[in-house]
Amino acid sequence: MQARLMNLYFTLQNMMRQEEGQDLIEYALVVALIALAATAGMNTVAADINIAFTNIGTKLTTYTS
Repeated sequence: MQARLMNLYFTLQNMMRQEEGQDLIEYALVVALIALAATAGMNTVAADINIAFTNIGTKLTTYTS
């Protein structure tokens, strides 16, 4: 029983020393941050585009009337 616990202990210690998974988590956090910034920025861009098209439509209506 004690040998199994020691084996499990050493296996867990070895897993905690490995760093392969850290890169994946860091990349996932960067992608999530970029997606959040893009989503927040798109609301502003969409509002600005809507205002621009409204202004163009108003001017076209004024000139054609």
